[in-house]
Amino acid sequence: MRTPAQHHGHQGHAHHAHPGPHDHHASSADTDWSALAVLLEREGELHTPAFTRAAQWLSDLLDGAPVGRVLDVGSGPGVVAGLLADAFPAAEVVAVDRSPALLERARTRSGGRLATRQADLPAEFGLLGTADLVWSSNAVHHLGDQQAALTALAGALRPGGLLAVAERGLPLRFLPRDIGLGRPGLQARLDAAHEDAFTAMRAELPGATAEVEDWPAMLAGAGLVPAGSRTFLVEWPAPLPAAAREHLHAQLDRRRAQVAGGLDAEDLATLDALLDRDAPTGVLNRPDAFYLTAVTVHTGRKAADAG
Repeated sequence: MRTPAQHHGHQGHAHHAHPGPHDHHASSADTDWSALAVLLEREGELHTPAFTRAAQWLSDLLDGAPVGRVLDVGSGPGVVAGLLADAFPAAEVVAVDRSPALLERARTRSGGRLATRQADLPAEFGLLGTADLVWSSNAVHHLGDQQAALTALAGALRPGGLLAVAERGLPLRFLPRDIGLGRPGLQARLDAAHEDAFTAMRAELPGATAEVEDWPAMLAGAGLVPAGSRTFLVEWPAPLPAAAREHLHAQLDRRRAQVAGGLDAEDLATLDALLDRDAPTGVLNRPDAFYLTAVTVHTGRKAADAG
């Protein structure tokens, strides 16, 4: 359930339009799936410590209840689905995505541990089957009616099952406020431009419905009992390893294309300097570049006596 339109990260898959990974489900006949898969996998690997802690938390919330089937709805290349398979070794873990190419990557990287299901959401929610745990990361916000999407995901739960939705969290931080280029505070202006682009993206989605994005309340509106929200830190301090630098560069390049109309000439020039692969001021070479973000997971439980 991600789209390559914008990544407004982290990891979604229905109609993504973010500036991070979860961007792979737009109208994407021209999408370079191999390049997108590399971006999504690299981000997933950078975020693996946080998602591993999240998976353990979900296991604790289920408190020994049998988990026979897990759905990762909007799985992309299956990084998180693989972590869920580690956390629930007795379960069938199913990676669900719109892209056959990304599902093939999920099968390959998992060594066959994952089952896969191609589905174009929201039209094919009913084809997912039932599960004891449903996970969806940065995907629901790419569907026009977010409340209806949560209700559909909740409908896939078996009695006593858990729905976990990773949404929002904290935006990526990667440089000091004053970087010696342009006006200080570039990242705050990038965030503002990105929020405007994200709002415009949502307004254009089929069936777009305004919603107060109180995720626990929305889970309750889907008929679930909210089971808690937790935020997991992703932190790679300076100096960044090469893989993290390459991912940061790719993210920043995508962000520039997405928000160029919302920035002035000075900020665009600063971004171009940061994207210069050879310059000492570029993110590939700066000693002060870091990678700091956070993933927030909201959970809701289906009543054990629910039909």
